[in-house]
Amino acid sequence: MTSRLKFPRGLYGITPEWTDFEKLVDAVEQAAEGGMTALQWRQKSLTGHEAVDKAGRLREICKRQGVVFIANDSIELALAVDADGVHLGREDGDPGTARERVGPGKLIGASCYNELARAQQALNMGVDYVAFGAVYPSSVKPHAVKADLDLFQQTRAAMAAMPGPHPGIVAIGGITPENALPLVRAGATSVAVINGLFEANDIRAQAQRFNHAFEA
Repeated sequence: MTSRLKFPRGLYGITPEWTDFEKLVDAVEQAAEGGMTALQWRQKSLTGHEAVDKAGRLREICKRQGVVFIANDSIELALAVDADGVHLGREDGDPGTARERVGPGKLIGASCYNELARAQQALNMGVDYVAFGAVYPSSVKPHAVKADLDLFQQTRAAMAAMPGPHPGIVAIGGITPENALPLVRAGATSVAVINGLFEANDIRAQAQRFNHAFEA
């Protein structure tokens, strides 16, 4: 149940590295209309005022649409645009330090790759979701480690006795509407998608197809 999760269940879009920002704005609006529940700003080529300006604009769109907005890697950017939270990779510092900076009201997610011990450590530090991947071959990160389904099953089992709302379990890497269901059945509460969502001919309809896995 969504009410028992710290991070929203369903489709978690990640922005593609497009240079056409108006195209991206339109795509995000379509995805939100199709049922995307969260969006991660991931634009490695943008920095400074331009990043704040564009991320801030998407953040406002997400706020209007009821979509959780997460900044990738940068606590500074997350604070600058009042994002709902920040996603931390291996090189982005520890969740405890991040919590001190963003405060108790923001979401923190952590990449855990294919490492159950890393996920447990992050959970002990109070993250709101852990992310495993790549679960399938990924065109964005072709050399990413492989995360097996048992990681989701073991993490879900470890969370079973936790009191209160549970952290989310996010799957990432090569996910399509056709291959999402086994991940959800194994314990994933969200699927994070870039090309599988934003390269679709009909992004709104594609978002709806992804959410069918969570309705099954």
